[in-house]
Amino acid sequence: MANELSNLYPKPLWEIFGQICNIPHPSKNEAKIIQYAKEFGEKLGLKTIVDEVGNVIIKKPATPGMENRMGIVLQGHLDMVPQKNSDTNHDFEKDPIQTVIDGEWVRANGTTLGADNGIGVAAAMAVLEAKDLVHGPVEVLLTIDEETGMTGAFGLKAGLLDGDILMNLDSEDEGELYIGCAGGLDATLKFKYENVPVPADHIAYRIDLKGLKGGHSGVDINLQRGNSNKLLFRFLKFAEKEFSVRIAQIDGGSLRNAIPRESYVIVTLPADKEKSFLESIQNHKEFFKNELAAVEPTLQFEAKKADMPANVMDEKTQKNLICAVYACPNGVVRMSDDMKGVVETSTNLAIIKSENGAVKISCLMRSSVDSSKEDLANMMDSVFSLAGAEVEFSGGYPGWKPNMASPILKTMQDIYQNKYGQIPEIKVIHAGLECGLLGGVYPHWDMISFGPTIRFPHSPDEKVHVQSVGKFWDFLVETLKYTPIKK
Repeated sequence: MANELSNLYPKPLWEIFGQICNIPHPSKNEAKIIQYAKEFGEKLGLKTIVDEVGNVIIKKPATPGMENRMGIVLQGHLDMVPQKNSDTNHDFEKDPIQTVIDGEWVRANGTTLGADNGIGVAAAMAVLEAKDLVHGPVEVLLTIDEETGMTGAFGLKAGLLDGDILMNLDSEDEGELYIGCAGGLDATLKFKYENVPVPADHIAYRIDLKGLKGGHSGVDINLQRGNSNKLLFRFLKFAEKEFSVRIAQIDGGSLRNAIPRESYVIVTLPADKEKSFLESIQNHKEFFKNELAAVEPTLQFEAKKADMPANVMDEKTQKNLICAVYACPNGVVRMSDDMKGVVETSTNLAIIKSENGAVKISCLMRSSVDSSKEDLANMMDSVFSLAGAEVEFSGGYPGWKPNMASPILKTMQDIYQNKYGQIPEIKVIHAGLECGLLGGVYPHWDMISFGPTIRFPHSPDEKVHVQSVGKFWDFLVETLKYTPIKK
């Protein structure tokens, strides 16, 4: 239904977004979308640069009479989060996104949509293409690999861009202006184990915890949704003690910045404990569904007979693993004292996977306060070091400190109030916008972030509100028209 997108307003933006949806562009696999953006700029006869890491920069001169305005850098990221429902047949490296117009929303068919950040990218490219807009000097910066490591932002070099104002188009609530964001830090935790023979008289079961909503590990962390890894290990903590279960294989979650929706484990247990084991599965299912009834109505927890594995994990490592994961901090750690309703510090126990004699665990910590982020890292280090795991922290990036005296903030507040009769909300987002890193490379930039209304990014429920895209576009066009004069 991608062709139907062109019937929506604004037509040029939606047409470009439809083209983006037709080009596979999951994180780490952006070669085709980079080429598309490069050719887009070149076909318009605009100066186009692909830097050494793959970021695309396109420059459009000011319209006549606007040469004295401050230069605007419109920024978005080219990659998307690849998440799909378990019953959806889709290869993110080969298949186009199947878009669906669903009433007031656009969503995808069983996968993430990529409105994060495809709509922002499409808006920036529509500005480049437009012949009827009034604007000062415009540069478009399209970064790579934002979702899995901010590789493009980390790799951007000084001297490539000339602008004065950065407009990040990667926020997800129309009518809100973002002037700050959380910093982040990745934790990688590894247990090495010995493969030992399956105990005599054991039978094998596969346990699945699925049907959770998942979502963005920053934006949605305050919704208190279930974490499939935490719930599964809660059961394993009980089952290890009560039924002497032994772990053969574990796999939960797939992306560091998505709340895990599905996890499974293959275990063995004494045959004479099968009946009580299956009863406990039902009991825990009821516990989970009762506790999470309001936020996880489709939660599923089940066990099915499995083929006997060749080996299981040694008992000592298994015990340490279960205890550490069960004790690992997860979810909201602290709310902000300065901004009501804003998460200050959180962590997401994102991925647990056993392979080749090791269990690798990935967590993403976020905080708008650097010292709190470090404290959370030390807490996690303490838990896993005591359990004998290898602990490594990487990919740290700074937050973006709010500037209430921002000139572009004042300009955009006035424009929005004049156009829509209300003052936009000023907010700080608990997610890793690239502004913190980009502002470190170009410290003179005045920065702001805004966008249309997107719900449930990083999950197959992702959707973008059609009318909000129109308002977002009109607001962007008006802002370009009234960009402050350069002093």
